[in-house]
Amino acid sequence: MKKIIWSILIAAMVLGSVTAAYFYWRHAQVKPVVALQAPPPPPPPTPAPPKPELQQVVEAPSTPQAALPPWDQSDRFMLDALAGLIGNKSLMRLFDTEAVVQHLVATVDNLPRRIVPANAMPLEPPQGKFIVEGGEDEWLLSARNAARYAPYIRIAEALQPEKLVEFYIRAYPLFQKAYEALGYPKQYFNDRLMVVIDDLLMAPEISEQIRLVRPKVYYLFADPEFEKRSAGQKIMMRIGGSNERKIKERLRQFRQLLALHLRQADGQ
Repeated sequence: MKKIIWSILIAAMVLGSVTAAYFYWRHAQVKPVVALQAPPPPPPPTPAPPKPELQQVVEAPSTPQAALPPWDQSDRFMLDALAGLIGNKSLMRLFDTEAVVQHLVATVDNLPRRIVPANAMPLEPPQGKFIVEGGEDEWLLSARNAARYAPYIRIAEALQPEKLVEFYIRAYPLFQKAYEALGYPKQYFNDRLMVVIDDLLMAPEISEQIRLVRPKVYYLFADPEFEKRSAGQKIMMRIGGSNERKIKERLRQFRQLLALHLRQADGQ
């Protein structure tokens, strides 16, 4: 196959050369006399690309900070910082040790969508099987399933909102660069993060057991209103009511504290 492709490319190059030579020869046979004309004006300068429409600006740290590493070489920096924030080495085992910033940014970007790709997640998946009760057409999400998410809840509880906001502001240039590399060169990660937090806070809190269906391999929510919700909201519903309330409380605290460091972009 490679030989065929190279043959086609070579043939195209030869054909192009022959065609160009033919037209050059045709025009070289006759040299019409033309009146002298002033040279055409130079083309106008290429306009600068429009600036991104930034809604909220994250203020720079008020005190001098050490230089950040390049965003795509920041794994050690991120893991050390997270270890300091969490203060529990056993919980750090849940984190993927490669492309930490990229995975964090990709996960945040995908949470309001219908699906979060598994390879984008910055954490190891929960241990054990997804626990359900019943059978046939009466599948129910088991309350025991919430225990699978206990390590992740401990991470959330270990993160002090004030220190997390401080770190976020410090490391924001890394998140922004990773967001641009993800395919958003004219948008800002902080705006997307706010959308995600608000979406997660809108997840319903359900007191009774949730009914499920299993049309194929995976379980789905039986209620179509639940099933059509974002991937982030469905995660919130699966982790159990108590866990969901703890995560929401942390999200509210983080959002409120971060808002103190935001300002509207100039001209808005």
